[in-house]
Amino acid sequence: MSVLDRIERLRNVMEQQKIDCYIIPTDDYHHSEYVGDYFKFREYITGFTGSAGTAVFTKDKAGLWTDGRYFIQAEAQLKGSGITLYKSGESDVPTIEEFLKSELKEGDVLGFDGRTVTYAQGKRYCHIADENGASLKYSLDFAQNIWKERPEMSMESVFSLADEYTGEKIGSKLEQIREIMKENGCNAHVLSSLDDIAWLLNIRGNDIAYCPLVLSYAIVYNNSVELFADIRKFSDDIINLLAENQVKIYPYEDIYRKVSEMTSEDKLLLDSAIMNYSLYQAISKETVIIDKQNPEILMKSVKNETQAENLRKAHLKDAVAHTKFMYWLKKNIGRVEITELSASARLEGLRAEQEHFLGPSFGPISAYGEHGAIVHYSADEKSNVPLKEGKLFMTDTGGHYLEGSTDITRTVALGEVGNLEKEHFTLVARAMLRLANTVFLYGCSGANLDCIAREIFWKEGLNFNHGTGHGVGYLLNIHEGPINFRWKEGERPAPALEENMVITDEPGIYIEGSHGIRLENELLVRKTVKNEYGQFMNFEILTYVPIDLDAILPEKMSTEEKEMLNHYHKQFYEKVSPYLFGGRTNLAERVHAGCEVISKAEV
Repeated sequence: MSVLDRIERLRNVMEQQKIDCYIIPTDDYHHSEYVGDYFKFREYITGFTGSAGTAVFTKDKAGLWTDGRYFIQAEAQLKGSGITLYKSGESDVPTIEEFLKSELKEGDVLGFDGRTVTYAQGKRYCHIADENGASLKYSLDFAQNIWKERPEMSMESVFSLADEYTGEKIGSKLEQIREIMKENGCNAHVLSSLDDIAWLLNIRGNDIAYCPLVLSYAIVYNNSVELFADIRKFSDDIINLLAENQVKIYPYEDIYRKVSEMTSEDKLLLDSAIMNYSLYQAISKETVIIDKQNPEILMKSVKNETQAENLRKAHLKDAVAHTKFMYWLKKNIGRVEITELSASARLEGLRAEQEHFLGPSFGPISAYGEHGAIVHYSADEKSNVPLKEGKLFMTDTGGHYLEGSTDITRTVALGEVGNLEKEHFTLVARAMLRLANTVFLYGCSGANLDCIAREIFWKEGLNFNHGTGHGVGYLLNIHEGPINFRWKEGERPAPALEENMVITDEPGIYIEGSHGIRLENELLVRKTVKNEYGQFMNFEILTYVPIDLDAILPEKMSTEEKEMLNHYHKQFYEKVSPYLFGGRTNLAERVHAGCEVISKAEV
């Protein structure tokens, strides 16, 4: 069935149900970054495969809103569908709310599945409907009417993450949460965010694409915890371990009944920004609600020393795999057939050789030439192209290990590439190095530091349409709040960078129809000097994989920047090369020698 046929079927259901406008977000019931196959209704209806976007349908109009990462991809995938692409954040482009205000008429009905819309967003939709004299229906799962071949909801097994990896027991975490509940006068804390639940209870699963999480809800009380999940996923050992911490498992959907039965004596701590609209609306109206950011969000973003040391091990494994990949690629390009997909498979295979590898941490980006300009390009059998000399090749990939998660981007020159590509590559490398080597006073957020990387682009009249970095979870979500590097603040301002937070450093440049370049390392926030001016902070680089010297123009770098690059490669050589092929590799030796060449180049 074509996209046009699916849209027609959707509109038929809308007409039958007397719905004038229907919203289909990307989300599952938990506002997860990625979703399992069961929840990919927006992708099914529109044909757009990006991980972010919201579709809106009226009787005669259709639109898809997505961000700058997916503009090029969405434009290509929506072609011929009759769906208009609305580029979120661009000037003169209406927001979803503005579109609804212009389209909804008195007497119209606005509908959506409230389990897939956050309460904060649903409240805005409700307000617009009221202002326009329209009504709202939020219990409409049209997927069950249209998507006949819809996959089943995941039934993957749950596993417990041992103390040697978490660095903290369940009981200790619960004690801290209950202290915060006490401070807010609450006797219950409702959780619907999967990563917060997994972190709190030291459990992991495989219900969400690329994220080792378990479909679940939870309510933390003063002396017990109710976990709402399919008990068939849990082994007896895990059930007993949870029971030791007064955690009892209930059916997944029972959460709605449970919150509806609460009374005026209950006072709930919850985060409406990440709770679905239906769940919030199900809470008894007698119940007092304290609406604040989940305390788990900030707590899990600050890794303990056990986790920090584990992350160093995970990144060393990842560096070995990725350096072997670069060596293989450089050695074999032009000699054997390599495609975007086969290169991606080769890299994942090398990761799989590493101990405790669990799987990719997100959908791999393997982008050759002009595909690199599509920020979140995803190669498939239709788009897959062979790699040839003369162009750039970008991989943005990562892995989950028991010791933590990795996220790395490298762009490499396949043979000799053009001078413009080298100029842009050098610009990106300079930006990444400058940010990684900055020193700042405690209290700075990512918003304060973003321009350290972005300034050199702005001076050239250039920019990149994504954040410079994001927080990274510990075997959770690879994109983890609340920290980031962004020059524009979001709805919730980014907090101060704390010691042992992990954040990526990934500037880029994207020239449509030509090339894309991104370089990405992970950084660990650390304390440094403390004096009368305050606590100074810096970054420990976690990722050590060579930056391709074949694409560098040393004459475009300052002396300080060349020293940064040389030091980085020296650290790579010392840390990683002993694990490569039983000793030093040609690639490692070449990088080591290349450092000297760069250091002697004229500024």
